[in-house]
Amino acid sequence: MKKHTNENLKDILIIGGGPAGLTAGVYAARAGMKTIILEKEAPGGKMVKTDTIENYPGFDSIKGPDLALKMYMQVINLGAEFVYDEVIKIEKNEETFTVTTRNGQTIEALSVIVATGTLENKLGIPGEDQLYGKGVSYCAVCDGAFHKGNPVVIVGGGYSAVEEGIYLSKFVSKLYVVVRKDHFRVDPVTLSKLEQLDNVEFIMNTVVKKVNGAEKVESVEIENALTKETKTLNVTGLFPYIGATPVTQFLENLNLNKSEGYLTGDAKLKSNVKGLFIAGDVREVPLRQIAIAAGDGALAGQMAVNYVQEL
Repeated sequence: MKKHTNENLKDILIIGGGPAGLTAGVYAARAGMKTIILEKEAPGGKMVKTDTIENYPGFDSIKGPDLALKMYMQVINLGAEFVYDEVIKIEKNEETFTVTTRNGQTIEALSVIVATGTLENKLGIPGEDQLYGKGVSYCAVCDGAFHKGNPVVIVGGGYSAVEEGIYLSKFVSKLYVVVRKDHFRVDPVTLSKLEQLDNVEFIMNTVVKKVNGAEKVESVEIENALTKETKTLNVTGLFPYIGATPVTQFLENLNLNKSEGYLTGDAKLKSNVKGLFIAGDVREVPLRQIAIAAGDGALAGQMAVNYVQEL
């Protein structure tokens, strides 16, 4: 490997501090690489917003924030640097990458791992933006306790909706689960935990059309997709879980290969830009789970190590 004179040059720069990024950091740091992880929010990504995790190997059950902290402490103890900042631009040089952050930092690295994950999709209905933080929330763990003893609506038929619904049911008097289709996209065991709760009502083939309220959420208007019948639910909270969009805006100038907005790579998680690897939910995968993201991080981390060693 060539000796670089820039003492501030990092071997591996990881963008995103969720399970993929933190695991990549473990592999990079253990290999003796000068490793830096950039994360604009809390370490752990969506794990921090998940109440209970029951499908991560080694734990029958663990709180999301607890698992996030364990991963974070492991990578820090191995010597990786963790910086709270957001990447706004990446430039590819002959043998290095130059990364610019929102706080004005410029960081140079030999290899980059993109593990930025996704952002929750919005319903795009009247009142949603105006009442955000006033009853409209995309994080049940963050805001569920504010609705103790009150009725709320959760929207979605995937794992996030079901798992967060189970959590919300502990606080609220009534949980309406509104699903656009006639079925859920989760395994029967997970769904059964929600189905057996007494304060949960499923409303299938239905969409939310509007959320009402002056200073806070007071009700939502729903419409049956088949009959077009409308109904108003008097609730204090609306929690949409209708999928997510990969965070890739800062990569536009690199012209990375994508599929439906998600980054694509080869079997070794290499992108079409030499030295840039991808991992976790930002990648095109058929299932987005913590275990899969961690596996991605392990592979991307080791492949980045190999790349740097071969330079």
